[in-house]
Amino acid sequence: MLNIAIVGAGSRGVKCFGELLKQRSDCVIKAICDTNKVRAKIAADTFGVEKYYTDLTAMLESETLDGLIITTPDANHEESAVNALKHGVNILLDKPLSPSLAGCKHIIEEAKKSGKIAMMGFNLRHAPMLKYLKKTIDEGTLGRIIMMENREFYDGGRTYMARWNGKKSESGGLWIHKGSHDFDIFNWFVNFPKPKKVSAFSGMSVFRPECIPFEKVDGIELGPCCSECYYGKNDICKDKATYTDAAWGKEAQKEDGYVKDSCMYLSDLSVHDNGIAMVEYENGIRASHIECFVTGFGDRLYTIVGTKAIAQASLAKNHIKIINRWTKEEIDIQVPVVEGGHNGADPALVDSFIKTICGEASNTTTLEQGMLSTAIAEAAELSKEENRTVFIEL
Repeated sequence: MLNIAIVGAGSRGVKCFGELLKQRSDCVIKAICDTNKVRAKIAADTFGVEKYYTDLTAMLESETLDGLIITTPDANHEESAVNALKHGVNILLDKPLSPSLAGCKHIIEEAKKSGKIAMMGFNLRHAPMLKYLKKTIDEGTLGRIIMMENREFYDGGRTYMARWNGKKSESGGLWIHKGSHDFDIFNWFVNFPKPKKVSAFSGMSVFRPECIPFEKVDGIELGPCCSECYYGKNDICKDKATYTDAAWGKEAQKEDGYVKDSCMYLSDLSVHDNGIAMVEYENGIRASHIECFVTGFGDRLYTIVGTKAIAQASLAKNHIKIINRWTKEEIDIQVPVVEGGHNGADPALVDSFIKTICGEASNTTTLEQGMLSTAIAEAAELSKEENRTVFIEL
């Protein structure tokens, strides 16, 4: 039995990784760590774990662990990963590796010193449709790839504006927090060529005080959070992000002041709600990524252009269409649905981590690949901020 611990008792740590570990017979959740004592205890009670901690160092020094899953806010990834590696613990680090290239290099340096397994949590690589599309590219069905596009429309992502994700100081910005997934898929599709330059355009077009999409009642202001707001409680505001879990309730808020359902229109946001980022690689391949959090549906729509054919794919529908350049022949491929979060990607990611620790599989999602994704994402943030094309040097 492997002893696995989780640091970061938020929704990803508990409802994804915690639940998946609980279902396995080859490992046990040994301990939980979160800086919020209330949240840490709730998570520990949920999984019947005796030990919970509010200090990661204390946990690492007190427990004998085979692995640590890191799901803290992005700004804390570097500190948590380096700490675990220094204590000789294998890690699975949910994306991104770090919000900064410097942070990525620091983690990689410590991983090399430790000799431990350090795996990136790029769960999209385990999504059946994307695995099929990757296989199609590798087999040469599309020919030599010259251009890639991904358009992500994310209904649930608007709640980012109510949480820590909306603060660039915590997330690094949404090109990093969210886009790191998508830039990694681009890199993975074409076997990780070196990115050369990035241009990005993004902004906050909707979640601003002047864009409130309903008439206010005289004398009744918005906020301060959805669970207490008149417009949220009366279902007037359709963008509400109310959470009823005790992990985010008043007792937890007393510990650190964190509110998970701040008003999206009044919060001090420092990210974007829509944007376009373009990447050019040294081998001439060009990629475009759109992310928009102002939609009524969620999907990632891919277009991969090769010299022989073009592929169009929908992640939500698990569907791929391949159109031959010369014959115009169209091939429709319906990829089977797999049970589990993110269409089976989450359980496959956990399984990969456990098997790698046991020596039954190799680490195919490396920190160096994580750094490549962050390099593009950080360049996109800088491009938008400084209104220029950013050239990448690794």
